[in-house]
Amino acid sequence: MVPSEENQLVPKEDMLWRCRQSIFDEMKKKFSQIESAADEPRVLCIIQDTTNSKTVNERITLNLPASTPVKRLFEDVATKVGYVNGTFDLIWGNGVNVADTTPLDQSSDKFVVDAGFESGKKNFLHLTDKDGEQPQIALEESGGADGHNPDRFIGPLPREGSVGCSSDYVSQNYSYSSILSKSETGYVGLVNQAMTCYLNSLLQTLFMTPEFRNALYKWEFEESEEDPVTSIPYQLQRLFVLLQTSKKRAIETTDVTRSFGWDSSEAWQQHDVQELCRVMFDALEQKWKQTEQADLINQLYQGKLKDYVRCLECGYESWRIDTYLDIPLVIRPYGSNQAFASVEEALHAFIQPEILDGPNQYFCERCKKKCDARKGLRFLHFPYLLTLQLKRFDFDYTTMHRIKLNDRMTFPEELDMGSFIDIEDESPQTESCTDSGAENEGSCHSDQMSNDFSNDDGVDEGICLESNSTVERISKAANEKNSLLYELFSVMVHSGSAAGGHYYACIKSFSDDQWYSFNDQHVSKITHEDIKKTYGGTSGSRGYYSSAFASSTNAYMLIYRLKDTMRNAKFLDVNEYPEHIKRLVEKEKELEEQEKRQREIERNTCKIKLFCMHPVKQIMMENKLEVHKDKTLKEAVEIAYKIMDLEEAVPLNCCRLVKYDEFHDYLERSYEGEEDTPMGILLGGVKSTYMFDLLLETRRPDQTFQCYKPGEVMVKVHVVDLKQETVAPPISVRAYLNQTVTEFKHLISKAIHLPAETMRVVLERCYNDLRLLNVANKTLKTEGFFRSNKVFIESSESQDRQLAFTESQLWKLLDRHANTIRLYVSLPEQSPGTQIRRTVFQKASGDSGNLDEICDRVKGPLGNMKSVEAILEESTEKLKTLSLQQQQQQEGDKGDSSKSTEASDFENIESPSNEADSSTSTENRELENQIQVSDPDNFQSEERSDSDLNNDRSTSSVDSDILSSSHSSDTLCNVDNAPMPLANGLDSHSITSSRRSKANEGKKETWDTAEEDSGTDSEYDESGKSRGETQYMYFKAQPYIAEEGAGEGQKWLLIHVDKRITLSAFKLQLEPFVGVPSSQFKVFRVYANNQEFESIRLNETLSSFSDDNKITIRLGRALKKGEYRVKVYQLLVNDPEPCKFLLDSVFAKGMTVRQSKEELLPQLREQCGLDLTIDRFRLRKKTWKNPGTVFLDYHVYEEDINISSNLEVFLEVLDGAEKMKSMSQLAVLSRRWRPSEMKLEPFQEIVLESSSVDELKEKLSEISGIPLESIEFAKGRGTFPCEISVLEIHQDLDWNPKVSTLNVWPLYICDDGAVIFYRDKTEEVVELTEEQRNELMKKESSRLQKTGHRVTYSPRKEKALKIYLDGAPNKDLTQD
Repeated sequence: MVPSEENQLVPKEDMLWRCRQSIFDEMKKKFSQIESAADEPRVLCIIQDTTNSKTVNERITLNLPASTPVKRLFEDVATKVGYVNGTFDLIWGNGVNVADTTPLDQSSDKFVVDAGFESGKKNFLHLTDKDGEQPQIALEESGGADGHNPDRFIGPLPREGSVGCSSDYVSQNYSYSSILSKSETGYVGLVNQAMTCYLNSLLQTLFMTPEFRNALYKWEFEESEEDPVTSIPYQLQRLFVLLQTSKKRAIETTDVTRSFGWDSSEAWQQHDVQELCRVMFDALEQKWKQTEQADLINQLYQGKLKDYVRCLECGYESWRIDTYLDIPLVIRPYGSNQAFASVEEALHAFIQPEILDGPNQYFCERCKKKCDARKGLRFLHFPYLLTLQLKRFDFDYTTMHRIKLNDRMTFPEELDMGSFIDIEDESPQTESCTDSGAENEGSCHSDQMSNDFSNDDGVDEGICLESNSTVERISKAANEKNSLLYELFSVMVHSGSAAGGHYYACIKSFSDDQWYSFNDQHVSKITHEDIKKTYGGTSGSRGYYSSAFASSTNAYMLIYRLKDTMRNAKFLDVNEYPEHIKRLVEKEKELEEQEKRQREIERNTCKIKLFCMHPVKQIMMENKLEVHKDKTLKEAVEIAYKIMDLEEAVPLNCCRLVKYDEFHDYLERSYEGEEDTPMGILLGGVKSTYMFDLLLETRRPDQTFQCYKPGEVMVKVHVVDLKQETVAPPISVRAYLNQTVTEFKHLISKAIHLPAETMRVVLERCYNDLRLLNVANKTLKTEGFFRSNKVFIESSESQDRQLAFTESQLWKLLDRHANTIRLYVSLPEQSPGTQIRRTVFQKASGDSGNLDEICDRVKGPLGNMKSVEAILEESTEKLKTLSLQQQQQQEGDKGDSSKSTEASDFENIESPSNEADSSTSTENRELENQIQVSDPDNFQSEERSDSDLNNDRSTSSVDSDILSSSHSSDTLCNVDNAPMPLANGLDSHSITSSRRSKANEGKKETWDTAEEDSGTDSEYDESGKSRGETQYMYFKAQPYIAEEGAGEGQKWLLIHVDKRITLSAFKLQLEPFVGVPSSQFKVFRVYANNQEFESIRLNETLSSFSDDNKITIRLGRALKKGEYRVKVYQLLVNDPEPCKFLLDSVFAKGMTVRQSKEELLPQLREQCGLDLTIDRFRLRKKTWKNPGTVFLDYHVYEEDINISSNLEVFLEVLDGAEKMKSMSQLAVLSRRWRPSEMKLEPFQEIVLESSSVDELKEKLSEISGIPLESIEFAKGRGTFPCEISVLEIHQDLDWNPKVSTLNVWPLYICDDGAVIFYRDKTEEVVELTEEQRNELMKKESSRLQKTGHRVTYSPRKEKALKIYLDGAPNKDLTQD
């Protein structure tokens, strides 16, 4: 047989060789792929699954090649986590809020590096629900897994083999196979608004109660009778429908809480779930009056019990019937260190009677005497739904705080209540019903029982043992005792402490007997083993303090349902829904579909910042452009055109959108020929944030738009004129980074029409970093150009070109330009700048002397400064002589007119040791008088209240701290070294008198030295030469018309000044405009909200100021070295407002307290109307509003008393001679409390020689007449005057502390000013009627509100939980 050619035999050697060659080629190919893959950059993706509470802390890591498509990323993630691909979204998680991000495009073929992923870095992603639905689990077995009825709204979807395990509930190990999405549980969670977990737990329990849900669905809302927003039953209906039909993972409860009348603040209040249950049931009963559901709550939840007392001698029994909605069970009996082990044990204790004997004997109506008796409770009726509250919150009388008892208490899944009914035969004649059939008067067991105050005997659906016939009652009880079997279906769990925590509910579904955990928006399957973990406690023995170390997660409320096949209801089927519920289902479905469509639109909407320079107003406007990704560029321009409201400013065809970088003020590119391109493509897709912005560019109709190409850089060109010393506004030019300096010069030459040959180009790379571009062949990139640049062009042929750049006039001009700021200066109203300045300057210069001309003479850096010098040289003598003349002229007209507040600081105290100082002080006062009466036609005295003065001046010392912390004197740099002396012609010692007296001459060195500790700096150096004379700084002033409302008649200056100028030199420049020496006016910087801070550090520069800052000039003597401005308040201990601002004064280091008092006397007389003698008042420390240490006359500031720029002192007027003579004494303020009159007497000061309690009691006895042994005292709490309600003072204060000295705990009275309340312990508290107490409570509340005092030491009171049936609370300001 001859084989064919196809089947020819191949030699064995050739076949082996070919096999080896093919294997070798295959291996080579594989190694090549591996090698290329190794060379390819990798993208590290870290994915966090946020769809489930148990997976939120876990991470999945994928290390992918950079060429991986985005859709492959989704496939890998789905495989990794076990989800069905397409049922989840991936969004960026790099520090971005999840709610504001846009999902990645799942179908995109882009590589991950092109989709925004960065190689070599961590790329964080969040795995989230898609369209509000949780991801589907990828099933190993396909077919039949999703074959459920689409109309079925409740319960878990059937899935074979899906048995919940305890590890799903508590396991800390992450496993995607244990994730239970909504599609598996079939239930929807509730969103926690803030602290509404207690509400969510109760709502889910009611939703899972078939009888309650079915009855709620049968109620029909009548919109014509009630507003749906405020209807509680209707909003509950809507919520329950959404819990059944919604495809969302969780829904909001805001509509329900709004129907309660709650605002957003209620969401931040923690409440008790049992309290909410009672309040909500009451509200539903009120809303359901005269409806079918009027008695629903009682039918389902109400039980009855008998509260009895039985005489042990005659058997007579007195009893009453009480109703209850829940049974409160004590965890640990009072005084016991052992907790009840189970619910059954606590129930037996609940009905265990107690014996009333001894002093607690009961008065028997039949025996007519006190007898031993048995008191207890008997259950008569158990409700269909039995609610047990485990009282885990208690009060610890040792620590006086609420505590939570975490002791272990077991509860059965089935509870037999038959053993808790007493059916003993009792003869009717021995019973007496004291309250049968009547409304309950109170609690059946005050420390255990919470009662419902509605009692309806008409309908009784539960098991009731109350009967007219004793035989029938016993027979019925015996028959039904065996049927009292309840099954547990809801456990409301509290995790936390008595101060706060978290609620969630474990609920069993009656559809499939499966337990679920409803933890806000998360719903998951659990088992009964997980329920056992809510028993609380630890495995060890339960000691008294064991609960402090036990688990804080334990059951708080248990709800059982009676097992009765005849009565146990099932959830209504869809075809059984009432018609109004069917309509509501359709309505909610449509609303959810609309919301879904809106979310889809939002998901496809590009949101980007939009800017536009208004063509008329020439201001940059900012807005947000929201445009669908499928809209074209042309349509986006129309939208932006309307947003910016340019219809009346420019035609639409004169507008276009360009790519813009607002941070660098850079136009990146224009979109020529792309008018029909979708915005999603132009912007690179829908993103949460964009790295660029859009600019709506406009043009005139006769102009054409410039083409902006990618890669170009923007250059703002400023033309410099050396002759005029001006810098022109910028002209925009676009260039390329690869252009040379020569090419760039020619480009600029075409734009500004200046010769390129003589052009000097200076680049400002950053603030004041000037670089001369003098290398012709260097590229712009090499020179440091970036996206947006700023250059200065000078093209003259002056000799300045020959100088080194840093010594040239060009550099000096640009340096000045970079450091010059624009300030608006407000001059004092009707100051010497109106009359005195006008008159003085007229005589000095021989012309009209108006403000405009003064500015013209003063402005200019070099040429015009002599006019300022001439003005100042003449003004020195003119001010002195003119003051006396004008005072004489105006003396008859003005008389004793009040002084302006602005001039208050001109006061100078005469020194008896120096006649020259005394004379100059007199002259200064004359100057002050003349200033006030200088312009009688326009002058209006400034009238302000004490509070206004306080507000205006309260911040004057803060600027010192601001400047000293952020700007130091060494910021003065790059200064023009050409000296320009500025002679002010004024001798500071001729204007202000010395404060020194003979008593202080010995402390001269202390007073004037230590500048580093002073709140200010001297305006003159040690040689007496002005610090402003050393160097010249640019200063240019011109008149400015302020905006309307800035103050009529007030003069403003627009000043351009070098910010490296010191405050001292700046003030010297302002002298001609203010009209007084710089030492006689103050500079205030105006901040936001017109807050003013005084600038007092004279050697600091204006570096902290910026363009358009406002400055206010006020008349008043400026501080010298070692001086501080001190705020003086009056202390009025018995006034409703004990702290009253008086004035600002100046204290100095080395000054004695008596000297400061001497200086205060004339100021108090003239400014405050207080005519005092030096021995009639004292000064004392002020700390906030509290009076402190009393200053003695011989104390020296800085040595005995710390003095600083924020010092505040109290001035206290004395009734008699000063009692404080030594620092060893202690001054306290005492106030007597009279409980028999319910009033507090005025304060009285007591001066103690020691800190002895005995001495304090003796002094109190001496001033009050109370016997020493009857004195009781307590320290006041809070801020002076330690206000407290007279209804609380008798029991709230710590009376009669067991101490022997005042300076130990709990008093700690170590300084003057402490408040002591005292009383006579034999004085009884007056008995008040309820009406008197309410009236007194209103008065006290009003008094405390007026004084602004609160009892700050009391713990925060819990806000009562209320549901408002009319939709909103009535705000009562008088109630707490």
